[in-house]
Amino acid sequence: MNGYFMTDKGRVRSHNEDSGGVYINSAQQILAVIADGMGGHKAGDVASHMAASGLKEKWEETSAFSSPDQAEEWLTRKIKEVNDSILRHAEQNEGCRGMGTTIVAVICTRDFITISHIGDSRCYLANGQGFKQLTEDHSLVNELVRSGQITKNDADHHPRKNVLLKALGTEPDVQADVSSIGWEVGNSLLLCSDGLSNKVEDREISDKMQLPIGLESIAQRLIDLANERGGEDNISLVLVRYDDLQGEGGS
Repeated sequence: MNGYFMTDKGRVRSHNEDSGGVYINSAQQILAVIADGMGGHKAGDVASHMAASGLKEKWEETSAFSSPDQAEEWLTRKIKEVNDSILRHAEQNEGCRGMGTTIVAVICTRDFITISHIGDSRCYLANGQGFKQLTEDHSLVNELVRSGQITKNDADHHPRKNVLLKALGTEPDVQADVSSIGWEVGNSLLLCSDGLSNKVEDREISDKMQLPIGLESIAQRLIDLANERGGEDNISLVLVRYDDLQGEGGS
């Protein structure tokens, strides 16, 4: 397995409120993270950085995960700890009041992946069956789509498209969605902020991910495409490719 993180502030924003990374534990298992911050000038940076760096520190202390149950319990507990940290920081620093962040975090082992998310940053899986979104946006427009009040096409142009129903660091009891699925050699993952998913269609992302080029080149092409279409938001992504069975013990 190997992974690559790339972020770009886009063509309009003065600064980048996204954070993320690809982190490796002692068993060579991967934790991939994307966080898209919000909450006023600089505060969004703080929230997303606290989310990504907090999970990174906790991940580097772990050993091998051998079951989905272990991975799901770890992500649930650690995201709760990060949520508490962001809340405390906001309470103690007036300039950070009301800040929050989306989070999508995926544990990648040899046999399974475990996905956890809050907000509208997404995770996709590319495999032999095609290209599939694994997360459901915690957003107003997605709830309207799910309830049949608007179509998916309506959602793409809805004036309240960016309204989130929950975010990390905004309330004490926020709950992440957590799930696990199997995967195998040849599969790939994409995690991204809405700066990418709002500008590039699933079909286009899938086509780029199938190109016989390195992860860095794929990431750059996706970010370039989002920028060509306006780049109004920060654009961040992680690509993880399951390309061999080497180098992972204990999973």
